Amino acid sequence: MKVFYHPRFRKNYQRLPISAKQKAEKREEIFRKNPFDPRLEIHKLHGRLKDKWSFSVDRKNRILFEFDKEDIIFLDVCDHDLYK
Repeated sequence: MKVFYHPRFRKNYQRLPISAKQKAEKREEIFRKNPFDPRLEIHKLHGRLKDKWSFSVDRKNRILFEFDKEDIIFLDVCDHDLYK
């Protein structure tokens, strides 16, 4: 499994505070070992994002991603507004 980063993810990641970036890096490390680790609170989305998944970085931020065959694409990182 390879993880790729969408340009929107890269842009929004750069905007995160340093503390959120550090948490995101730790969560990504867990994700790479086991994408369905319960600590990530991973969940499939609904509605217009029904083909996407999300996991928690912290109480505020989420990483939106999708499975692409055997790879993963991190699409965005931001607060709950990503669901709108």
